Amino acid sequence: MKSPLSKRALCVGAALVCVLAVCVAGATAANRPVKKGLKVFVIPKNLGNPYFTTADSVQSGGALAALKQLGENGTETSGNAATAASQIPAIRAAISKGANALIVSATDPTAICPTLKQAMARHITVVTYDADAPACRTMFVNQADTAAIGTSQVDLLAKLIHKKGKIAIVSAAASAPNQNAWIAFMKRQLRKYPSMKLVSTVYGNDDPTKSTQVTQGLLQRYPDLKGIIAPTTVGILAAAQVVSSQHKTGKVIVTGLGTPKSLKKYVLNGTVPAFELWNPADLGYLAAQVAVQLASGTISNRQGQRFNAGRLGAYRVGPGHTVLLGRPFVFNKQNVGRFNF
Repeated sequence: MKSPLSKRALCVGAALVCVLAVCVAGATAANRPVKKGLKVFVIPKNLGNPYFTTADSVQSGGALAALKQLGENGTETSGNAATAASQIPAIRAAISKGANALIVSATDPTAICPTLKQAMARHITVVTYDADAPACRTMFVNQADTAAIGTSQVDLLAKLIHKKGKIAIVSAAASAPNQNAWIAFMKRQLRKYPSMKLVSTVYGNDDPTKSTQVTQGLLQRYPDLKGIIAPTTVGILAAAQVVSSQHKTGKVIVTGLGTPKSLKKYVLNGTVPAFELWNPADLGYLAAQVAVQLASGTISNRQGQRFNAGRLGAYRVGPGHTVLLGRPFVFNKQNVGRFNF
């Protein structure tokens, strides 16, 4: 018969073996190299949009650059319009071509979810970026905290128009989840500024012509308008062009989310004194890193898990199976010339 001490030693020894086994298994998963040759399809809201060209292209260092660096087969595909009807055929085609992972910016989460769920049922990794579809993806790579994006744009415009006057919002599509979430926080933040009044929210559908038309309509309906927030790169450029061409620079302040290269002219002439964004190329790069590592089994979507995202360094999986790129950055006359995207 073994003594109690011997039994205790055996138990402790067994426990240590178990702990070591778990540690070794975890280390093996963490150190496991990513699979090569995965078929990864990058599916933005629409093709030809400068924002997504920057987020996705090899030249900018975006998603396709990351996939090439990781040894994967990366393809960018989508429709020409930022609508679910245009995007869904591209998702279906990617599934039929044997995709291992999809990286999708959701045009309309309700409309595209059935198709994304079909992909997940086939064990295809689905990562959303830029705009989420929470019910039908493995992970969401968020460009910045949703609340911070919405509230900071209101704070920025408030500073530029001295906290008073009529303002309007030029959004993308009425169904775009990221736009709607940001606008909800904008409306909440406006309570801090009782002398600022939101008179209208219009939708340009991320189409330059439509965005131009709705901005022209705003200026006609509200001749005393003081500011426009356009939380879309297409919308802010269209709004800046309209305000500038109608010689209302300084009378109507434009801000929102844009790219420095497209807006530099309007920053320097005062139409857009300041605006916000993040680096779209970094967003695409991070989304591709996440998609490949998930598809390879080197990470899961478990909250708190840490991983390395190539040139961007260390990241952590947050609540709701999300990864956050970082805080929005403010561009102005002093720094806009330093950026080339």
